[in-house]
Amino acid sequence: MPVTRLNHAVLFVREVERSVVFYRDLLGFEVLTQAPNAAFLRAPGSTNDHDLGLFSVGLHAGSSEAGRSRVGLYHLAWEVDTLAELARFEEALTAHGALVGASDHGTTKALYAHDPDGLEFEMSWLVPADRVADAQLPEGSVTLPLDLKKEIERYGAETRGGVGISHIAAP
Repeated sequence: MPVTRLNHAVLFVREVERSVVFYRDLLGFEVLTQAPNAAFLRAPGSTNDHDLGLFSVGLHAGSSEAGRSRVGLYHLAWEVDTLAELARFEEALTAHGALVGASDHGTTKALYAHDPDGLEFEMSWLVPADRVADAQLPEGSVTLPLDLKKEIERYGAETRGGVGISHIAAP
């Protein structure tokens, strides 16, 4: 009974409309259904019924304490096909003030951002399967700062990322 993929995520947010605008306009999600306190969105190119559910809990809701004083989800990670797409997200997230980090995990090149409620998500590109051996970080490294320009020069802006690479164990 193996799990094959994540079908969708559901987030509790303060204001559904504000979150819909963010995920639609910045990340390109398509709004499938929207009501005053709920919305269902699909990522571009997805064949899922929906990829993201948003439910409003109201403006009074406090920030998530997950990872600080409570257990909880750290972040969601969405893959992009090319480094050019990752670079476009870097520009858009930076312009919106949402980008909070960028990491090179060897086989994964990642941007980290916060949505309007401070919930963290990752946009990542996976090194193609035939280049994984060349993508290892120096021994003892878990992560390095991401130099996206250098990675585009190394792999090419339009090189499609490797599907299924994230299961490879770190050394």
